[in-house]
Amino acid sequence: MADPKDRSSYFKNKGKDGATSRQQRTQTSVELRKNKRDETLNKRRNVPIPEDIDDIDEAGDRPQLSDIVCNAASSDPTIQLAAVQSARKLLSSDRNPPIDELIESGILPILVQCLDRDDNASLQFEAAWALTNIASGTSEQTRAVVECGAVVLFLRLLSSPHQNVCEQAVWALGNIIGDGPQCRDYVIQLGVVDPLLKFISDEIPMTFLRNVTWVIVNLCRNKEPPPPSDTVQRLLPALCVLINHSDTNILVDTVWALSYLTDAGNHYIQLVIDSQVVPKLVELLASPEVKVQTAALRAVGNIVTGTDEQTQHVLNCRALVHFPALLQHHKEKINKEAVWFLSNITAGSRDQVQLVIDAGLIPYVIQHLLKSDFQTQKEAAWAISNLAISGSKEQVEYIVMQGVIPPFCNMLSVKDTQIVQVVLDGLNNILRLISDAPEETTLDIGALIEECGGLDKIEALQGHENQDIYRMAFSIIDTYFSPEDEEDTAIAPEQGDAGFQFDPGQNSGQNFNF
Repeated sequence: MADPKDRSSYFKNKGKDGATSRQQRTQTSVELRKNKRDETLNKRRNVPIPEDIDDIDEAGDRPQLSDIVCNAASSDPTIQLAAVQSARKLLSSDRNPPIDELIESGILPILVQCLDRDDNASLQFEAAWALTNIASGTSEQTRAVVECGAVVLFLRLLSSPHQNVCEQAVWALGNIIGDGPQCRDYVIQLGVVDPLLKFISDEIPMTFLRNVTWVIVNLCRNKEPPPPSDTVQRLLPALCVLINHSDTNILVDTVWALSYLTDAGNHYIQLVIDSQVVPKLVELLASPEVKVQTAALRAVGNIVTGTDEQTQHVLNCRALVHFPALLQHHKEKINKEAVWFLSNITAGSRDQVQLVIDAGLIPYVIQHLLKSDFQTQKEAAWAISNLAISGSKEQVEYIVMQGVIPPFCNMLSVKDTQIVQVVLDGLNNILRLISDAPEETTLDIGALIEECGGLDKIEALQGHENQDIYRMAFSIIDTYFSPEDEEDTAIAPEQGDAGFQFDPGQNSGQNFNF
């Protein structure tokens, strides 16, 4: 599969139909969807309240690492607990905790052994906390925890009668799962899902449930490869419960989990649709919480990158009703993602394009094309270009009459070569559709392009260093702005009653009369 960040591949040729643009749209995605993966943290360090670390804040009070390691292996429970607690505080107190130093000290196997001490819940808790913070570090540091055999013991601690131990084990597993698909799938294979889901209940404290939800997010995260399909099917009922929770943190994480699943391809999009959660996602587009809106918009936006049928499911939930407000949102990020959403609808069927038109959304897209943040303008350019490919002649005429040509042509001056290609392809399709039946329209697209300076920009692009750009610019000029049948009157013969008459003065002293 081609680089998913490269959208240019699907609009480089003239005359692509809507089906082609939709098919290629499912294989590519916009930059805003691919690169922003930090809306929910994949790892978290457990940092205690300040009073808990006061005793080691002063450098003079900090115990030596060698003493901590030695005492952590002590047979005296009091000495051992104090040492493990000191290690945990070292990992919790510093802005740059000495994770590597602790790993190199050889304390990891000792901490893992402490997890097995059912006779000492306080020791289990402190060891689990220390290991949680080690696993919150780099991939190499997380792997060190895994390779010491901690995962099996953490899973066993999910059944501990002590809730603080259970919660710390959940947190540690969340950091390990969040390291990437390899660790995620390893923990899944060891059986994390069922015991984790048992914690979702009304009795569980809010902070604990937030951690459980965050771990579910990490189970849904990463798509190369995505989580196992059967795991997703077990998680979705829980997500359908959590999406109705009153806590904003839990709600935001739940919606992000769904957005990660819908970013994993059409199969996973269908699993989400089949869970019947999409109407709730659409409803959340109107949430007063910007974080919820952003996550919901990403989730439904991912769904409409799927098949026409999957896209239609979102439209049938009346999603477009929310878009006038989203397109006028005070947050530019919401504007950008709303236009991106519409760019995927305009790459769909003509009926779907018409729904966007009927909802009165095209003027908003054109306004963003005219004067928004450049990232939003780029998405607007995609929306218009997609419509020019997928839409009918009447639909293309509509956007022209709405004034799309001047701001669309203005985008030919940007430095982003991909967007220049997108605009050229859109203009080419607009010219092709309307020029195919000039007698059926009163629009003079060529004149509109020329009057707004677009023709000058296209002519200038014939000298562009990018081959695709200068070839397309040349093709547009040659096809639509260079009349083929117009003769040069300075050299063309005149035709009289007797045929063509040539000026004898042009014949080097010879007088020829035909």
